[in-house]
Amino acid sequence: MATASQPSVSAPVGILPATTAKTKTKKKHFVQQKIKVFRGSDPVISVFMWGINHSVNELNQVPIPVMLLPDDFKANSKIKVTNHLFNRENLPSHFKFKEYCPQVFRNLRERFGVDDQDYQVSLTRSSPYSENEAHGGRFLLSYDKTLAVKEISSEDVADIHNILSDYHQHIVKCHGSTLLPQFFGMYRLNVDNEDHYMLVMRNMFSHRLIVHRKYDLKGSLVSREASDKEKVKELPTFKDMDFLNKSQKVYVDEEQKKAFMDKLKRDVEFLVQLKIMDYSLLLGIHDVSRAEQEEEEEVEEEDTENEGAAHTAVGSYGTSPEGIAGYLNSHKPLGPGEFEPYIDVYAVKSSDSAPQKEVYFMGLIDILTQYDAKKKAAHAAKTVKHGAGAEISTVHPEQYGKRFLEFVTNIFA
Repeated sequence: MATASQPSVSAPVGILPATTAKTKTKKKHFVQQKIKVFRGSDPVISVFMWGINHSVNELNQVPIPVMLLPDDFKANSKIKVTNHLFNRENLPSHFKFKEYCPQVFRNLRERFGVDDQDYQVSLTRSSPYSENEAHGGRFLLSYDKTLAVKEISSEDVADIHNILSDYHQHIVKCHGSTLLPQFFGMYRLNVDNEDHYMLVMRNMFSHRLIVHRKYDLKGSLVSREASDKEKVKELPTFKDMDFLNKSQKVYVDEEQKKAFMDKLKRDVEFLVQLKIMDYSLLLGIHDVSRAEQEEEEEVEEEDTENEGAAHTAVGSYGTSPEGIAGYLNSHKPLGPGEFEPYIDVYAVKSSDSAPQKEVYFMGLIDILTQYDAKKKAAHAAKTVKHGAGAEISTVHPEQYGKRFLEFVTNIFA
């Protein structure tokens, strides 16, 4: 029986001999295929889900290498599918799927504590979905909210290739303990003769705790305020000036602050060495009291007969969705403001002395911008406009890193 991971590309799938081996008749009939259905919100997502399933199954057949070789950082695996009858109502008739550096990303997943089977389940059991249509390309979350899938450009693919060996080395050195984005896989999908590039990362925010306020911090003050259009969104992304104007602070104890800053300094040093700048600290804040209140209001709105369902629905404090397979379900239910550090690796609890109980999600984003000729020209133009001492974002990587660390040090109470 053909499975979704092993389509027959030379003959129609789902055709079996109707009679036993003893007879010579060639009469055939169709049988119901027991195949996994990959139905996404659009053909690209369906192909993405199919491709993840296929690539993980294929990789399972390949022994894990003792060590990665230089060629592994240039390798790729490809499949071209021409659908005759295979899953045709859910997948396009023709598509291609390419995985970049399969062994490297498998190794990274292992170092980040993500099992391949869990990775596969998170991305294929149900369709990844979009929480925010405002992004340039697709930005999706896996149905269990543990993984983020970002559509990137071919230039981004080239940039990731350029830093992948150094990035991998950095992750090995820090034993996976980093504030950098955790890259899990990179793919190219060709659907209707159009290429789509997808990057899979760990979701920096929580799979269960709602983020109530969000900041993108660069340590620059010029043009670093959310626009009026942004501010009216349900969850606006505020910037450096907004953070300062609201007198926002992050309240964690000294031990947690030190651990966080040690990680950040190590990561920023790595980015400076690669001449990377223009990255941000993404800060998400979960307000525990507000979430409890929202949860109570939700429950009150439900009819009494549906009250049980309201408690088990995945809300801010509902039962954790099926996710990192079995792991979430094998642990005790989490209470208000609690999280599983194994999954929510970017989360830090507020200190006991904080004015209100909060959970902070903090990680580095947008780490692909190198200080090239284009950025140098932008720096020159902005310096002319704002003056040499202005806190503009386009500055030399060393200067950017130093200013960024100073700003982040001061976000703590």
